[in-house]
Parts: sequence; structure tokens; C-alpha cells
Amino acid sequence: MVYDAFVLLSFGGPEKPDDVMPFLRNVVRGRGVPDERLAEVYEHYMHFGGVSPINQQCRDLLAAIGTEFAAHGVSLPTYWGNRNWHPMLADTVATMRDDGVEHALGFATSAYGGYSSCKQYWEDIAAARAHVGPGAPRIAKLRQFHDHPGFVNPHASAVREALEELEPARRASTRLVFTAHSVPVSMARTAGPEGGRYTAQLEETARLVHAAAAADLGYDLVWQSRSGPPHIPWLEPDINDHLALLAEKGVTDVVVSPIGFVSDHLEVIWDLDNEAKETAARLGLGYARAATPGVHPEFVAMVRQLVQERTDDQERPALGTLPTWDVCPADCCPPPARRKAP
Repeated sequence: MVYDAFVLLSFGGPEKPDDVMPFLRNVVRGRGVPDERLAEVYEHYMHFGGVSPINQQCRDLLAAIGTEFAAHGVSLPTYWGNRNWHPMLADTVATMRDDGVEHALGFATSAYGGYSSCKQYWEDIAAARAHVGPGAPRIAKLRQFHDHPGFVNPHASAVREALEELEPARRASTRLVFTAHSVPVSMARTAGPEGGRYTAQLEETARLVHAAAAADLGYDLVWQSRSGPPHIPWLEPDINDHLALLAEKGVTDVVVSPIGFVSDHLEVIWDLDNEAKETAARLGLGYARAATPGVHPEFVAMVRQLVQERTDDQERPALGTLPTWDVCPADCCPPPARRKAP
């Protein structure tokens, strides 16, 4: 297959206060969630002036990728399309069609398998192509990268830097806490062709980052950013509950590393830099939050390497043991049941 373009696939976010509620409605569309249920999340965005950092982070990443491509002879034009806010993927696909693109490679800003983190991007692509109609370019999504050195190493480096913010004399009572977005337990069970792919990959990433960053310290994988009706079980423990448990056990300091994310978007800075940090202060815990990869040079190089795996048949570097594939099986990661909010 000859590919003639690259497209960055992301979640999207509001860029001014008037965008916030329409954006949130897009996020929950089809679920029957009333605006009253979105009010709390709306306030999180308004705390930052109604602007999510994710779109600018995508612009920065796309610019860095373009520079990386040029430096290594990858001659693909770059595009960017979102799931929930402008530039919407359907509009981007229309532009690609008008530019004469026929076969593109898509990079999703999520490292893991699962419905919302992987398969829903395939659905986004299919919906965008259907919306554009005849002549819409085909888009092949690049593989999951949870154990790629270009993803693991930037997280490990950030953990080491965060440890330097804490009191060295208390290192023996310091613990690493890795976080990722919680999902419904039912969704976690059905992630991947054999189930459990999302949690298994995160567990492997946590192990790899821990080994590279601070193998002498204990660590845990916990969850953040839960949403949805309280009667539906989601992955636990929540980061705030876990910090309380660690304090009870005599832990004095924590480094929180959001390995579930590729950039410091709003869920990271609200849930960790506000809520979890406040929880740690109330508990008397020393607290440092490790950065996400963002535009770290190794992460940007990883994107280029993933492209070259497909275009030049290069090796597939990985630090872990879980297999990856380029096309998800048809029965992989079924979508969650849609329930109307009570």
C-alpha cells in the first residue's frame, strides 16, 4: 500500500467559553445525558477560562511531527481531525479528498486498546468517510504504542524529574502512583479480542516505566476521571481514595504519573493538579506530578517510526510482551450499552 498523507486523530476540546456546552453535548451525544448532568464538568472548563489545552497541544504535536518527517525524509502532508470539536474529522477528511489524498495513515492520541481509546477512532474514521461520500480517502490507523520506547521513556524521564521535587531524605517512604482514565468494568472486560486488553496494557506500561524510572520504589496503578451514573461499576480505586489509603499506610510522598495520557490536557490538570493535589495536601503527603510526553523528542520520533513501520516495513520496537496488530478484529471491543440518564 502506498500512503499519501498523515492525519492526527484526537478527542478535541473547547477553545472559548461559548464552545464548552456544545462540546460536552458532542461528547455524550446519543446517551440521553441532560445538560444538568454536564454542569459540573462545565465548571471544570470554566475554571480555565473555557479553554481546553488539548487543541493547542495537537497543533504543537502536529508541527513537531512535520519537522520530524522533514528531517527524516518522510514526505507526507499532515492533517488533523477531532472526534468532538473543531476541526472535526469529517471536515478534515473532506479537505483531504479535495487535496487528492487517497490513502492516509492515522495516529490516534491514545496508546491503548479498548473501545473509547482505540475502536471508537475506527468508528470515527468510518463515520467521517461516510459523511464525505465518494472519493473519501481511506485511513489506516497506526498501531497501539503502550510499550514503545518512545512512549515509555518520556514517561520514565518525567517520573525521575518529579522525584527531584520531593524531599530526598523521605525517598524510602515515597511511592509512585500511575493513573489512567477509568472506564466501566464491563468495557474493560471486553477490551481487545480476548478481553482485558486496556488494563493489561496499562499494567505493562506501569511496570516498564517503574523499572526505568525508580525500580527501588513501590508503585500502584489507579484510576481517574470517572464519569457516568454511580450505579454502573467503573475501574477502581480512584486516585483520591488511593492517596488516603497510602497516607494511612505511612507513605509520606507520592509521584503521580498519568501514563494513560499523551499530553497535559484538561482531565490531567484538573483531576491531578487540582483535585488530587488538594487531597494530598489535606493528607499531609508530599506531592509531585510527572509530565506527559507532549512534544518530547522521543515521542515525536516514535510517531515517525510508527509511520515507517507501515511505509518502509521497518522493525516494530517494543519493550513489553503483549502483541499488537494493525487492523482490529471485527468483534474487538464492542461499544458500551447506551443507557439514558435517570
